[in-house]
Amino acid sequence: MFMRRRPLVRPVVRPAGAPLLRGALVGGATYAAGRSAARASRREQDQEQAIADLQYQQQQEAQQAQQAAPAPPPAPPQAAPAAQPAAQDPGGLTEQLARLGELAQQGVLTPEEFAAAKARLLAG
Repeated sequence: MFMRRRPLVRPVVRPAGAPLLRGALVGGATYAAGRSAARASRREQDQEQAIADLQYQQQQEAQQAQQAAPAPPPAPPQAAPAAQPAAQDPGGLTEQLARLGELAQQGVLTPEEFAAAKARLLAG
């Protein structure tokens, strides 16, 4: 008769689905992270497109306003007597320079026109 011997090392009994469950958890987490990154990327692209649309719209409005606004008539050459009131009233010169700066910021004056007008004012 044979006597049955007990095995020296007992095998670890795992449920049949344990490796699959672990793989599903890892794969599911990766899938969720990928979807989250895709959503963030799509959201960022949408924001960039909205910004580009707004910038284009602002450029169009600025061009329309520039075309609709009549060009300022060229300033007549100033004589020497006109320079004396500016020298007597220094506040008037700063106001005129500030007004020129505003016109340049609004886009009514080109940088070249602004520089020429500023030089005329400062030359007096």
